[in-house]
Amino acid sequence: MASIPPPTLTADVAVIGAGPAGTAAAITLARDGREVVVVDRATFPRDKTCGDGLTAGALRRLEALGLEPATVASWTPVRDVWLRAPAGHQVHLPLPGDGLFAVVARRRDLDAAMVELTRTVGAQVIEGVGSEAVSAHGDRVQVRLTDGRRLVARYLVAADGMWSPVRKALGLSVPGYRGDWHAFRQYVRGVSDEAATQLFCWFEPDFLPGYAWSFPLGDGTANIGFGIRRGGAWQVGDMAQLWREVLARPHIREVLGADARPEGPPRAWPIPARVGELPLTSGRVLFTGDAAAVTDPMTGEGIGQALATGTWAAEAILLAGPRAAERARAHYESRVRRELVTDHALSALLVRALQHRKGARAAIRLAGATPWTRRNFARWLFEDYPRAIVVTPSRWRPGIFRCTGAFRQAA
Repeated sequence: MASIPPPTLTADVAVIGAGPAGTAAAITLARDGREVVVVDRATFPRDKTCGDGLTAGALRRLEALGLEPATVASWTPVRDVWLRAPAGHQVHLPLPGDGLFAVVARRRDLDAAMVELTRTVGAQVIEGVGSEAVSAHGDRVQVRLTDGRRLVARYLVAADGMWSPVRKALGLSVPGYRGDWHAFRQYVRGVSDEAATQLFCWFEPDFLPGYAWSFPLGDGTANIGFGIRRGGAWQVGDMAQLWREVLARPHIREVLGADARPEGPPRAWPIPARVGELPLTSGRVLFTGDAAAVTDPMTGEGIGQALATGTWAAEAILLAGPRAAERARAHYESRVRRELVTDHALSALLVRALQHRKGARAAIRLAGATPWTRRNFARWLFEDYPRAIVVTPSRWRPGIFRCTGAFRQAA
């Protein structure tokens, strides 16, 4: 008996990866009436190693996509931020109260809520299935899935992370690339009242320009961790040892409290931060999120950039239509370069200043100099407006420095 070939899935757009970039693209496309199939090798909800922080920029995009905070179990608004300089000087940065400018939410909860929203707006989401091969056939892209099926679409949005199987299948991976930064995090229960409600960043002198953090998650829980630049004084293989030393430092122990206990083992992950250096498109494929290496090199923030690039990729496809792939590529690449590359370059320049104790000390003292600097530095740090807005007049608009926060009804 002849074998029956596996069924073929068809769509206007295929999306590989159901994280923030992939779901942002799928929601935008499905709301415009496009047939979208999203594929992810994970089954949701699933844990995702991350700092779990959401900036004002990320929150505004989540609100525009239709996310309801009530659907994210660990949604924890932040109003107070503390920065500690290498020599111990501390600065308190209050965030505005008109809407939300910073939130912490476990990626397990956030991504699951976004996947559910993606289904609600009409996109098909296939979980527990990965991509094995990608090929172009005229005006179509074909993906061979790990369950034996083929997925054929006009366009493919690659939102499949730093190790992007799609990028690898197309021969566009960077040999030996392991990220520009590495981060290490652990969930901790029973933290102090301060750690349960406030956000702390410690610029430790021995791993500048990296920093350690404590991000509140409600119910006496916090996401704590640290990040180091790859190739710096500390090596990636030293992170477990360094983590034990970090936790023993008196100022960090004081914030976490005597009753703090680990919820589970620590996890490490690489951070790709080189937007503009990797190809953003290939034929009918558009790379987004970590697959496009769009993370901010100063803070390690990547969720806002993932949501942005996913949305922009979808908008480029909608603008170009099903046959004008060259136009879609040009529009998307232009948008990413206009909105992110200059910000990335400024962040990279600031990283050079922060790698020295004097630079970190000066930056934190300047941030805390007056009530005005404290308020506005906090908004700049949490991406209330583009990082390099002052040197990019094309992005100026009335009231850009006086915007209210996101989710005002839920604040």
